[in-house]
Parts: sequence; C-alpha cells; structure tokens
Amino acid sequence: MRRTDLESISRRQVIASGIAAGVAAALPGSAAWAAAANAKPILRTIPSSGEKIPVVGIGTNAFDVTAPEDIATRKQVLQNLPLLGGSIVDTAQAYGKSEEVIGQLVAELGNRDKLFLSTKTPLGGDVSNTQAVIDTSFKRLRTDRIDLYEIHNFFATDTLLPVLREYQQAKKVRYIGATTSFENQYAPLLELMRKQKLDFIAVNYAIDARNSAKEILPLAIDKGIAVLINMPLGGRRGSFMPKLAGKPLPAFAAEIGATTWAQLLLKYNLSTPGVTAVIPGTTIMDYLTDNLAAGRGDLPDAALRKRIEAHWDTLGI
Repeated sequence: MRRTDLESISRRQVIASGIAAGVAAALPGSAAWAAAANAKPILRTIPSSGEKIPVVGIGTNAFDVTAPEDIATRKQVLQNLPLLGGSIVDTAQAYGKSEEVIGQLVAELGNRDKLFLSTKTPLGGDVSNTQAVIDTSFKRLRTDRIDLYEIHNFFATDTLLPVLREYQQAKKVRYIGATTSFENQYAPLLELMRKQKLDFIAVNYAIDARNSAKEILPLAIDKGIAVLINMPLGGRRGSFMPKLAGKPLPAFAAEIGATTWAQLLLKYNLSTPGVTAVIPGTTIMDYLTDNLAAGRGDLPDAALRKRIEAHWDTLGI
C-alpha cells in the first residue's frame, strides 16, 4: 500500500547510512524499495551532449497546491528524489503554481545542483515579449539556469523556439526541445524533428497508448534526440492505476524484479527503444519510491515486452 506518513530524511542521515541503501532502511514498509536499492540506478545518455541522466524522474502537474500538508508531501519528494538516485523534475508554466512551488521548495532545500529542472513555454496568451515570457520560468523557479526548456504543445513555436536557442547559446538554458501529449500533434512533431535541431522531445507513451513508438521514437533514434515520456501510467487524462487495484501481478513480473504494477509498466516503458526517461506524476513519497524502483535492475527484453502487451490486452482496461 502507498503511504503518506513518511518522515523526512536528512542528508546527514543518508550519508551516514550509505545514500540509497540508507534511505531505503529509513522508509517504513519499504521492502520492495530496499531490494531495488541493491541495484544501481539505470542511466541513459543525452545524445546531443553525452551527459547521462537517471531514467525515472517526476512530473509535477499536481504541484499546484497551497495547503500546508500538500506542500509538505511535495517537499519530501523534492528532497529525497536525488538522495534516491533521481534528478529530473519536469514542470511547465501551464501547471498553475507548480513552478512557483518547486522554486520555493528547492530554495528551502538548497539542492538545486542535484536536480535536472525541465520546464515548458506557455500554452496561450500574449508571447510578443518573448524574453519576458521565457524569463517567467526563471523567476518562478528561482534559478539562473534551466536544464531543459521545451515548446509546450506547439504553441507559438516559430516565435519562441529561436529565443530559446539564444538562451541556450548564452548558457542560461542547457537543452531545448518540444512536447506533445496529443496524437493529432504527432505530424507536426515529426516535421519539427526533421527540420530543427532539438536536444529533447517529450511525448506520451504507455502500455495503453503505444502509437508514438511507430514513428516518433524511431525518428528520435535516427536524429539523436533524447525522449522524455509523459503520462507513462495514463496521466492526468485518465490514470489506469486505479483500474489495476486488486488485479494480481503476473508471475513473469518477477523475471525483472518488478513487485508492483507501476514498476512493471514503467519498466515496460523504459525498455522501449528510443525512450530516455519517464516522468510519471509524483506527489508523495510512496509514489516516488515505487516509481524509482522501476529505474533499477533488469528491463524486459523483446520477448517479455510482447508477453506484457498480451497480458495487458486480456485485462480489458
């Protein structure tokens, strides 16, 4: 069961206990994570630079909160993400106050240098003052450097992408890219990937939504573009995780060390050629430990991927 009553773990405790293994020992009811922590986090290379990043990060669409108890749980996630071997924090101007919440909490925690901050341009409004539009994220995130800045769902691409390149040249932005989570935008995404030099794209892909693997992921391999996967567990438009409650995990999950549905399906996602990292929405520590466990140990081979797909198709979800 997921729990929300985890006590915060200090950096000193972690160092004394041995980083991830020490964190695992401090987590209540964390046998699954403790087993996963024996394996090193899987890292993948960003083709345009050679930099390696952990394959499981966090999505923060649900960081738009104000209640003290909600702020506290998200602070625990941001504190312990790097201590457990992760780094990617993906957000967007369109996610309400999420950028501001992240900026405040990271400033309080003092762990900005441990995080890979990714954000996106607006989804509407006046973007004629392009510098002010882009600088909004810097102010909200309280940082002078953003690791990845992407065009969100193709809004004002022609206006904003050239300015993002200027910020990249000035070393204020390390990587640039574009995102979509809509199949009707796959064609313009493919066109942009062919015509523009991009470091990253972000696209939806999951066991129940596999179409981006037909053309987008193969093209990303050909073009040397890193890929973040949004909504790998169904996401904001309909997480399928509640529908799996009570359904037994298939026995073959043990072949790759998956002890939960989330781990099995994230491992499936990560085994897909072209995928660099997944960014499932993560708001509490139980989600964080469960998801990060998927980024350690073995991943499915092609034969097991087909078994996972066949099993999923029998569930009627």
